[in-house]
Amino acid sequence: MLELRIPSPVQEMADERLQGSGVRLLVKRDDLIHPDFPGNKWRKLKHNLAAAAAQGATRLLTFGGAYSNHILATAAAGHHYGFATVGVIRGEAHPALNPVLAAAVDHGMTLSYLDRGAYRAKTTPAVLDQLRAQFGDFYLIPEGGANAPALRGCAELVAEIVEPFDVLCCAAGTGATVAGVATALRSGQRALGFAVLKGGAFLADEVTRLQRDFGSVTGNWSIATEFHFGGYARTTPELHAFAEDFHARHGITLDPMYEAKMMAGLFTLHSRAHFPPGTTVLALLA
Repeated sequence: MLELRIPSPVQEMADERLQGSGVRLLVKRDDLIHPDFPGNKWRKLKHNLAAAAAQGATRLLTFGGAYSNHILATAAAGHHYGFATVGVIRGEAHPALNPVLAAAVDHGMTLSYLDRGAYRAKTTPAVLDQLRAQFGDFYLIPEGGANAPALRGCAELVAEIVEPFDVLCCAAGTGATVAGVATALRSGQRALGFAVLKGGAFLADEVTRLQRDFGSVTGNWSIATEFHFGGYARTTPELHAFAEDFHARHGITLDPMYEAKMMAGLFTLHSRAHFPPGTTVLALLA
């Protein structure tokens, strides 16, 4: 069994930008759960792995982009828990693998590629039948691990938080983390997701769909869409400068694709007096 740091610690951020505002900032360090399963990657995979084992599956198949942390985490899950793994990657194959895909292969993952047109149809019976003909039977984990078992895992993190808080903030790529945590919040608490891709307004429908599939539709969440910094897997000099300054202040390295966008958005909203005095904000570092 892996040594997983669960519950992950919660710590207070003493930041001079918050002084005098009456706003308190906590961070939940899901990034410390395990090097191979940072943050919500373990939360989303935990119950999917249990379901795969219960069904007698020996192979996991999932989807993602060429820099997907979910692809890498699924490969690590197969390595540690005895599953063969297949990663279906959006786009064309390249002779040299980037560090994420190279690490996935090192964990034993087989890579397959779909052009962008076919990738958009990845969940259709025709594409899935083609993949089963190629790789044999498999337990399917959706892109980003966004399904009901993932929501169950994300919901569980709320019970680990003993400190009172009002708003739980997290980065949003598929909407699964927002959808999951929102189902477990207490009365008066809200979840705020920060879309990391351009055009993230669709995430509102996606969160609702995921919660409906999970069996618990709530109205205690919202999605901020303006802090994508150019779109998915894109960054800007402004974002890098923010992340470097945050590391200098707090000794914490923020993932520029996800958590840096969330935290930059959080401080921007604070500068606009979005959070009333007396609010305790908890940011999920995954």
